[in-house]
Amino acid sequence: MVQDPVLPYGLFASLLEYPTAAILQQAEQCLKRLKPVHPEAAEAFERFAYAMGQLSLERVQELYTTTFDMQPVCYPYVGYHLFGESYKRGAFMARLNEAYRTFDYSAGKELPDHLSTILRFLGMDAANRRGDFCRSLVDEGLVPALGKMLQTFGTQSENPYHALLSALQLILIHTPEKELGHA
Repeated sequence: MVQDPVLPYGLFASLLEYPTAAILQQAEQCLKRLKPVHPEAAEAFERFAYAMGQLSLERVQELYTTTFDMQPVCYPYVGYHLFGESYKRGAFMARLNEAYRTFDYSAGKELPDHLSTILRFLGMDAANRRGDFCRSLVDEGLVPALGKMLQTFGTQSENPYHALLSALQLILIHTPEKELGHA
């Protein structure tokens, strides 16, 4: 399947994984694609990109770890934010795995409800997002989970990942209806 030409789901997915030396290039590519189609999201994203440019790779990796991994500020698991550690999260992950198999997609070594895994799935192609499952996943899954993730940072957060998640939320909330197949 072809990567979406307009919305950079795959780039957001990469930026929400453990950082590599490519993070600044990925951020530049993402910002370049956002500016013409989502200026408000691009503005939030610029705060993330600027902050990443001010830090060494080691510091970025440390920040990622404290934000998402080791006693994290914010768990990067959509199901956790929707259902906590309940059987409903397990059912949600099973449903995700079923949908992934339908599209010959794999979560790899990550749990199926990891934010970057879901974003890669959504970024496979625009037709993928036109189905009821994907629209529901965005509207009833990602958007509310991102709202909860952002709350964990607090309102005046200086953490660059807060800006990244804010930009993503803006994209998902303000994506043109034709993009999601409502037209």
